[in-house]
Amino acid sequence: MAKGVKDFVVDLVGEFVGEVILSVLACALLAGLVLAAYLSWSFSPRLTLAGAALLSLFLAHGAWTTSRGPAKGGRRAVTAVAAAGFTLTAGVAFFLLFYATDCGCL
Repeated sequence: MAKGVKDFVVDLVGEFVGEVILSVLACALLAGLVLAAYLSWSFSPRLTLAGAALLSLFLAHGAWTTSRGPAKGGRRAVTAVAAAGFTLTAGVAFFLLFYATDCGCL
């Protein structure tokens, strides 16, 4: 019985530590993104908007190629990079959605 209680406590503490680490990582990532946006805006608002527009087009292309299937033709590398960029961005967004909501900064 004592072994079962010990295993339960170890699992409970492990899950708590894991949640704390993921929350701290999410808050640090969110702070880094906000800092990058702030520094970019303070450097040049026009370039920030132009970069955001280009990034949005790139991610939209990645979302479109991800939803329609594999590419045919000569631009497979560009579509693969766009699809990977969209997938990575979506993964980071979901990670921040689940773990950064506990940040005190929001």
